[in-house]
Amino acid sequence: MNERKPEWLRIKVRGGQNNAYVENMLERFNLNTVCEEANCPNRMECFGRNTATFMILGNNCTRNCTFCNVTKKKPEPVNQDEPLNISRAVRELGLAHVVITSVTRDDLPDGGAGHFYNVIRSIKENNLDVTVEVLIPDFKGSLESLRTVIEAKPDIINHNVETVPRLYPEVRPMAVYERSLELLERVKKIDEGIYTKSGIMVGLGEKKEEVLAVFDDLRKAGCDFLTIGQYLAPSKKHHPVVEYIHLDVFREYKEIALEKGFLNVASAPLVRSSYDAAKMLRKSEQ
Repeated sequence: MNERKPEWLRIKVRGGQNNAYVENMLERFNLNTVCEEANCPNRMECFGRNTATFMILGNNCTRNCTFCNVTKKKPEPVNQDEPLNISRAVRELGLAHVVITSVTRDDLPDGGAGHFYNVIRSIKENNLDVTVEVLIPDFKGSLESLRTVIEAKPDIINHNVETVPRLYPEVRPMAVYERSLELLERVKKIDEGIYTKSGIMVGLGEKKEEVLAVFDDLRKAGCDFLTIGQYLAPSKKHHPVVEYIHLDVFREYKEIALEKGFLNVASAPLVRSSYDAAKMLRKSEQ
């Protein structure tokens, strides 16, 4: 696609003292953020608000998704200091809501679920008033691994379906659409007190009726929150942008999703999984 980005996708460069402070703190504690690894368009805005989505279990992924900018190399050893270091970073940043995500670690027996547990518990034990959201991989469908994460009592469990099922062979060749839906449904069956969340990218070549069918599938799985954002190809080697979705369509998708029963929906071109995550939780609890 050679079409120029529309005006609403032109990102204003934001800098400032807070950005440098957050970056220095991350380096000091030897921490990764998905904000930088995935080249998130909102990272400067979030850093400016002392906000970051921590990415655990290294920065090399075992999956081969064609939309993602995270590195596909041999995974690193698990950093056992990470749970405590993240807890300290949360305290230093003065965060009220923390988002924890990871690369997919199919090389680990539990997919990294035990490490998720340790990170969540460390944050909650050392930052009593903090709410914790986790964006987790599918753990290859392991119920035991999912239970491990649930037992840590995060406030929100997020797992993105990313795109419509027809595009999975091109976009998420090692993932299974039905497996992702099953994960979200299992969370509610095990602990209905935990909010569930998912997200979808648009502009990959999906059709409107396919997107609405995904909304229905997510609601059937009991999903509470939904994020919808424009896909932006990280490079020419990644899946191409097929279409830039108009702002009116994003507004329409939000209205339809709310009508279908989602508690909260964020739908705009630059929306990403953890963008304004704390605000989404607060609105739902009012």
